[in-house]
Amino acid sequence: MPSRRSGEANGLIEAQGFTGTRARSKPVLMNSEALPILPVGAKVEAAVLELNNRHALELSFLEPDELARLIDAAFCARRIGQIEAFLIAFDQDADYDSSNFQWFKARYPRFVYVDRVVVDPAARGRGHARRLYRHVFDKAAAGGYPLVTCEVNEQPPNPASDAFHAAMGFEAIGRATLPGGAKSVRYFARPIGTRQAEEA
Repeated sequence: MPSRRSGEANGLIEAQGFTGTRARSKPVLMNSEALPILPVGAKVEAAVLELNNRHALELSFLEPDELARLIDAAFCARRIGQIEAFLIAFDQDADYDSSNFQWFKARYPRFVYVDRVVVDPAARGRGHARRLYRHVFDKAAAGGYPLVTCEVNEQPPNPASDAFHAAMGFEAIGRATLPGGAKSVRYFARPIGTRQAEEA
């Protein structure tokens, strides 16, 4: 059973370089749309692990076997390019004891939960986070899932992350203080329509 605490969406925003409702203007070295969104497979697990653990403060540190279990249990585990960015998400049937995942599971019969997502610092400003989220939205719509969910740190605050998720269609639906009391989170959900509506 994957048992590490779940990653927060804050790691995504910090990696993307957001400071508010707009991203900082940066030169784009290549067209990010040209890079494929690919499954996270065994050949790239070491690179995914290294990128995850560079952002362990936001995402939680993982051992190789823990990452492998997360990928095996995932509804969606995708990367952009070699490893410019990656995302791992679960659905409600995942065997995952994260307190954040369990918060959603106690309230919704069917959903997709974005557990962790991060962009390599060298790839900031290329829209990778948006592309990965939209990929999850499309996959959720194709599977008939009504919601995509995630959490964002409330304490310490991250207004940039709040702005990003609002722009992606998420709404705050709850909050919790995590064990130990040092961190609190806000829970977000985005309604999912049909695949045709998501692609429009």
